Amino acid sequence: MFKKNVFFYSILLLIAGFSLQAQTITLKGKVLDSLQQPLHYANLLAVPNAEDVEVTFAITNQDGHYKLKLQPNKTYTITTSYLGYLPNAEAVTLDNDTIKNIVLKENPNQLDEVTIKYTPPITVKKDTIIYLTDKFVTGEERKLKDVLKKLPGVDVDRKGNVTVNGKKVTKVLVEDKTFFTGSSKLAVNNIPADAVDKVEILDNYSEVAMLKGLQDSEDMAMNIKLKEDKKNFVFGDLEAGAGYRDRYIIHPNVFYYSPKTNVNLIGDINNTGFKSFTFKDYLEFEGGFGKLLNDASSYFGLYNSDFTQFLNNQDYKSSTNQFGALNIRQTINKETDISGYIITNNEKKQTETNTINSYQNIDIPFAEQRNTNNNLNNFFTIGKITLEYNPTTKEDLAFNNFVKLTNNTSNGLITTQSNSLNNSIYTLTDSYNVNLKQNLTYSRKLSKKHTATLEATYNYQNDQPITNWITNQEILQGLIPLQIDSNYNILHSKTVKSNNANIIVKDYWVLNNFNHLYTSLGVNTAFNSFKNTDLQQLSNGFINDFASSGFNNNLDYNFTDTFIGLEYKFQIGIATFKPATYFHFYNWQVQELEDKVTKNKALVLPQFTGKIELSNSQKINIKYKLNASFPSINRLANNFILNSFNSVFKGDQTLDNTLYHNANISYYKFSLFKGLNYNINANYNKRIKSYKNVVQLQGIEQFSTPILFNQPEQNVTINGRISKKIKKLKFNYNTRWSYRDYYQIINQTTNLNVSKGLENTISIETSFKKHPNIKVGYTTEISNYKAISTTTQFKNTSFFVDLEYDFLNDFIFKADYSLDTFNNKRTNNSNQFDVANVSLFYQKEDSPWGFEINATNIFNVKFRQNNSFSDFLIQESKTFILPRMILLKLAYKL
Repeated sequence: MFKKNVFFYSILLLIAGFSLQAQTITLKGKVLDSLQQPLHYANLLAVPNAEDVEVTFAITNQDGHYKLKLQPNKTYTITTSYLGYLPNAEAVTLDNDTIKNIVLKENPNQLDEVTIKYTPPITVKKDTIIYLTDKFVTGEERKLKDVLKKLPGVDVDRKGNVTVNGKKVTKVLVEDKTFFTGSSKLAVNNIPADAVDKVEILDNYSEVAMLKGLQDSEDMAMNIKLKEDKKNFVFGDLEAGAGYRDRYIIHPNVFYYSPKTNVNLIGDINNTGFKSFTFKDYLEFEGGFGKLLNDASSYFGLYNSDFTQFLNNQDYKSSTNQFGALNIRQTINKETDISGYIITNNEKKQTETNTINSYQNIDIPFAEQRNTNNNLNNFFTIGKITLEYNPTTKEDLAFNNFVKLTNNTSNGLITTQSNSLNNSIYTLTDSYNVNLKQNLTYSRKLSKKHTATLEATYNYQNDQPITNWITNQEILQGLIPLQIDSNYNILHSKTVKSNNANIIVKDYWVLNNFNHLYTSLGVNTAFNSFKNTDLQQLSNGFINDFASSGFNNNLDYNFTDTFIGLEYKFQIGIATFKPATYFHFYNWQVQELEDKVTKNKALVLPQFTGKIELSNSQKINIKYKLNASFPSINRLANNFILNSFNSVFKGDQTLDNTLYHNANISYYKFSLFKGLNYNINANYNKRIKSYKNVVQLQGIEQFSTPILFNQPEQNVTINGRISKKIKKLKFNYNTRWSYRDYYQIINQTTNLNVSKGLENTISIETSFKKHPNIKVGYTTEISNYKAISTTTQFKNTSFFVDLEYDFLNDFIFKADYSLDTFNNKRTNNSNQFDVANVSLFYQKEDSPWGFEINATNIFNVKFRQNNSFSDFLIQESKTFILPRMILLKLAYKL
């Protein structure tokens, strides 16, 4: 307890020290032209004569107002600039708050070449913000992440996700070229800070320039411009470290950029638990979280795939990670670029989880205690080659080849204790996957009014997971046909193959500046096969095949979707609307042995999008879509499938499609002048028809089969965020509210369940240049789950502190601390744990060598706590984590 108190007292002393900062005065007013009209987004730069005083800047708002924070009785040269006007420079020395209007004169020679030495720190255009990073950094920054944190309106979280004025960056470019996959994590954690010259934020980004304004893009790209001495040069850094208990880390980053050739190499070998590639990174390869909104079934199918089940583990008792990534881009000529990357990861880890499963909505509720230990070995290789051909500004061609190879194995032990079963089950799993994808996109401007695009994709996938369950007790009695044996060795193997092809042709017809008409014609086809075998390997060598009891499947599933789309895009003042209708003609065929089902269906699926631009920094977006989803092949398998040691599943080949509405409205506003930005996003999902598992539960063992359920279900989520900067303090508030009602069918009883959640986070952070910076926050999360007459409530809280201090020119000290509390209000159970990490980095100015001592989990916490709801389960879990580690690191800058 003493060490924790010392930590808290240190934080309090630092906070007290912030109040001792020097007072500032305010210089404010308007920037006007000679006709007294306000100039919005004019730049003001206040450069002090004294070296120990910071440079400050401001940008005028829509009404031309500016505000500068200055030190009293200090002399500044204030330069005001605006495109098309002569810059104004004057010296000021103030001792109190002052109001001063600045008038700029038009530049009579603006059409001629003019040399202006002054470059504004921030330039704001319609869809672009440009930061000149030298105006914000202090020299101690190591990575791009450290630079971005100091840019106004830019936020970077611990995982490397970047948001600008509340909107997430979805693609990262370096020198206008995609960096690896475009994901922000690899860029912000690896690009050296001293290589960055400018950061460009490009809203409504489109990879094909001629389609900007035609395609609706919500993407935000971040383009990193390198310093001139880094554009034809090898740069990067090498890091190596070691610690007690044989801990080690090796982390090289090497970059080479030239006008025609770019090479990026990132490596990572460690046993410290650092994960270079996560499930979230994998989602970026598959299209990102947009899948969740546009095609929920595709997203959840990806989330539940065998590969991601291995990839999704975040906490471990031990972990060894070997990661390598190589990205190469070569310009063949002025029309042709070829690029490619390969990412390889091999990870070995041990996991342990203790879970209390409370089974609800049954005649006699009961609890199960389950302990799961696993030894996992995950290997994957992902590669991509892209050919880009742009012969003219009116033509664009791109061809992509993508490959993914995975091989994941695990062996573990599951121990379960309940009133119906006490057992230990050994599990052995081996999952192999091959995925090949080819994609062709072609865009051509046919005339002034017509632009056409063609996109064709072919995708081949082969998944082959195998699982063994070994136990000395009978399991799934009455559900699987076991023969009596001294030990029960049960084998489940599965092969899923798919060949998918799709093509879509689209014409963009610009009737005039305010009216567009788009037409689409496309075909999606899928040819899938599903095979599974379930059997028992007896001790005497014989095989007990479950086929005679209705197990094992050999299924073919062919699906065709032919569609025509019509979209009308029109602008009325500040608002742009686009109603759309898609006519789909579906045909599918399911065949298992001699049993064959053929179906046809036509559906009309409307869509609507709207955008209201109240100003460049204030927008409202509206989306609506009626979606249809068809069953995955495993839901159509008519015979039994052994899903796990306590679950058997049987599909239904007669299943039809589901239908659901999805509506979304978002609003955001930001003001660099006021240091304020906020946004709110509301998403509503209503399922008219949905797939529902009918569950027969006996103890912890269950049998389930899907049906098409016609009762409506709803899901509402509202997210909000607001941040305000006052002098050197930034205040943040985040909130999330969710509501979901859904039915479950268990033991022949249909129940309506309701879950509600509310999460609030408030934090304060500082942005000093010469003093310690701290971020303090507090999160509360309340979750309610109501089923029949039972209500369960969890209340979780988290207090967190992040500290960073650059001192004595050559030292950087970082520390973070979190205290988490979990409470089950229904059972009055509570748990608390805290985690802290610290590091001290030293690098002498102008020296390539750096040294760091790093300590993680300094309180040696054993586990993390978590809770969750599912159809009939309430889970409280303890996941064990890596112990305390202390590392000494050596870094060398190339």
